[in-house]
Amino acid sequence: MGIMRWVAVLQRHRRAMILAALMSTFAGTALVLNPPERTFLAWLGIPLVAGGAAMFVWIVWPAGMRFPEAPPSLASRIIRWATWNGRLLRLFPMLGVVILAADLLYNLKLSATPALQTEDTIAILAASVLIGYSLAPPRFSRERDFVLLFFVWLNAILVVPLLIARIYYADFEASVDVYSWVALAPQTGAVLSLLGVANSVHAVAGSTAPGLTYTPQRLSIQVTVVITTACSGIYSFGIFASAFLAFVLTEYQRMSRRVWMLLGLGLLTAYVANVLRMVVIVLTGFYTDSAETDLQNMLIAHSYAGWIIFLAWLALFWSVILKFLPIEKPTQAKGTSTNKPSHRGIRCTSCHGALTPAISATRCACGAYYHTECVQAAEHCLQCERPVRALSATASQGL
Repeated sequence: MGIMRWVAVLQRHRRAMILAALMSTFAGTALVLNPPERTFLAWLGIPLVAGGAAMFVWIVWPAGMRFPEAPPSLASRIIRWATWNGRLLRLFPMLGVVILAADLLYNLKLSATPALQTEDTIAILAASVLIGYSLAPPRFSRERDFVLLFFVWLNAILVVPLLIARIYYADFEASVDVYSWVALAPQTGAVLSLLGVANSVHAVAGSTAPGLTYTPQRLSIQVTVVITTACSGIYSFGIFASAFLAFVLTEYQRMSRRVWMLLGLGLLTAYVANVLRMVVIVLTGFYTDSAETDLQNMLIAHSYAGWIIFLAWLALFWSVILKFLPIEKPTQAKGTSTNKPSHRGIRCTSCHGALTPAISATRCACGAYYHTECVQAAEHCLQCERPVRALSATASQGL
């Protein structure tokens, strides 16, 4: 079976492929921005992101699918308002260059090392998006807005607070661990206590991060886990929160009660998954470490557990969202069909809109249905690769 035949087969399972593409993209982004220390997984980041992008291009949004200019959304209105009705868009490339120069100067003049850290990578990627924002064709405006807002939120969550805190303390090498103190260490300790693991959260001499002390079952000494910003899981949370906020803003035109519920559910479950990660790491050390292993099991869990839990939670969350909370279609442009996708019955294989007796449709020999307008815009059947001429030759059927 050729590659295109496999692509055609996978296109029949579009929802599953959307989930696979999201998982691949998220996993690769997490590895690029926050790779596990001393593991081979760090090298998988870029291939995973590329694989997710390939699935979107060839399977989720194949070449035969039309890309009309996206209708207005919350994202487009926010960007238009922030750019003074679009007048400041021409300054985006200049702003991107300024951010690049500022980050490099910061590393050379204020940082103890010129090496690029996670925050530097985030800032540089945001600058690249600003430079190339106006180069994206109008039919990809929604995707362009999503990428821009993703990096804006990522910088707002991870980079800006760190920079403000360092300016406040007048120490550009300080590690800011407010998140660990307020929203992670106390909650982790409370969950461990409920599970029967005695522990205490306290300050650690020589560190701004909180420490969580417990005694493993097979060891007679106390062990203190220092929950710094780097190992707190804030990067995984920031990646998801930024992508999810950008997703909601680009898919909806107004913040209805349902949208607020969806947004709150996503952020809350991301936070719960982050606390669960720390609980699993401590429990691994509590139950499995011994004099022979010397805390090695906990260190292994620290390197891998966060990434695995993050991916498992993403798979569960997005599968639930795709299954039970289908994306609302925004109001379509004038002159196009306003029928909403139906949860039951037959839908167009190309646009996934409902097929009704009022709209003429065509059926391919493989069983796929298309709106007549969708067939005219396609080059081949998205399921069996038959030419459009063969589709057009079949009789139009009212459903």
